[in-house]
Amino acid sequence: MGLRLFGSSGLRGLVNVDLSPVLAVRVGMAVGTFTRAGMVFVARDTRASGLMLENSLVSGLLACGAKVYCLSVLPTPVLAYLVKRLGADAGVMVTASHNPPQYNGVKFFNGDGMAYVEENQREIERVINHESFSLAEWRGLGEASFMDKSHLYIEMVNESVRLNRKWHVVVDPGCGATYQVAPAVFKSLKCKVTAINAQPDGFFPARSPEPNVESLRSLAKVVRELGVDVGIAFDGDGDRTAFIDENGAFVDFDRILAAYASHVVKKRRGKTVVTNVEASMCIERMVEPLGGKVLRTKVGDVYVAEALKKFNAVFGGEPCGAWIHPQCHYCPDGVLSSALLLKALDEEDKSLSEFVADVPAYSVLRKNVSCKNEVKYAVVEKTKELLKSSFPDYRKLSAVDGVRLALEEGWVLVRASGTEPLIRLTVEGESLKVAEKIMEKVLTLVKEAVEGFEK
Repeated sequence: MGLRLFGSSGLRGLVNVDLSPVLAVRVGMAVGTFTRAGMVFVARDTRASGLMLENSLVSGLLACGAKVYCLSVLPTPVLAYLVKRLGADAGVMVTASHNPPQYNGVKFFNGDGMAYVEENQREIERVINHESFSLAEWRGLGEASFMDKSHLYIEMVNESVRLNRKWHVVVDPGCGATYQVAPAVFKSLKCKVTAINAQPDGFFPARSPEPNVESLRSLAKVVRELGVDVGIAFDGDGDRTAFIDENGAFVDFDRILAAYASHVVKKRRGKTVVTNVEASMCIERMVEPLGGKVLRTKVGDVYVAEALKKFNAVFGGEPCGAWIHPQCHYCPDGVLSSALLLKALDEEDKSLSEFVADVPAYSVLRKNVSCKNEVKYAVVEKTKELLKSSFPDYRKLSAVDGVRLALEEGWVLVRASGTEPLIRLTVEGESLKVAEKIMEKVLTLVKEAVEGFEK
């Protein structure tokens, strides 16, 4: 069978436990083999293990004859953009994104700057498991050189965004990969920039690399005390962003996604936006009255990017702050997203709190049910039939990722965890009472299905 190395967002694991330099060399050789020794860009975030793993990856690439350009510390979306802009055959990013500092990982991008789809990742796995590396002769070994082209990304943002107001923003890179690029972008847009946690530190001493309500309390305090327009935070590699409004309040991920999606649909007069099966129904409530359509995919930004390209959609995003703007490129981009949000606020002449004020807030409940890995997918399939009979008046059923039932006053999603022996349940209702009622019913059905398979 061989090792299963990749998830929906590349390879990720504990350093020197799941991901060692030895494995990184093999991954590098596999990518060099897969790209037929093409031109490959390599970058990393600020994690302490980044340089170690980058050097190993580069060694593997050179062994297969690849021409490698090392871009040092850069946000993931900057790497992805430069791959396409400069005509590389692939990009390799050493990052564990929003995971804690003891983790690291590797993300891959094709020549279009899109993340490798499952088929590409499985091919790299096959090369590693069969050790079918295309090693070069000693005369044909690859070459590595260093390159700094981040100014091209800043130029792209400036071409995409023009601001009328002089915004005062607090930028919080969280000691991650956006520590240089993010403040530079907002300064180039003529914003007044106050930067905090803008020193590179792979131990992430200031806050968690995942920007959420808890980790951004200090940013919220700075926004309140300075009286600025907006606080903007990024995850470890800069493909996600989160916002603090002018009152110092954390802006809900689902509601800001819905507000921005409706802004884009309004400007483009309809069109399709893409999100995943876990996102709130507030997106439909904001987009459909404007003549827009919401397309839902499996959880994972690679699936959102695929759907954006396939259906020529105008915007896509997940409710974790990962937004994709296909007019620029197909990688989730926190810095570009936050600049485009300021542009939207400019155009609508609203503060951030006003921008999301019309988006309805619903109650979301989540629960996990233990289930053996070998039967969890069969349990979800069985649950689908039980849900259909228990909610006969359901509006729509989707089996894109688990089973999602759209109901009159909410929805339910039942899906198998990709990494743990669990069934994950998500319920959203127009009120907490409705959500609790749906969850109680669904929980009983899932437990019944699990017991049926484990007898």
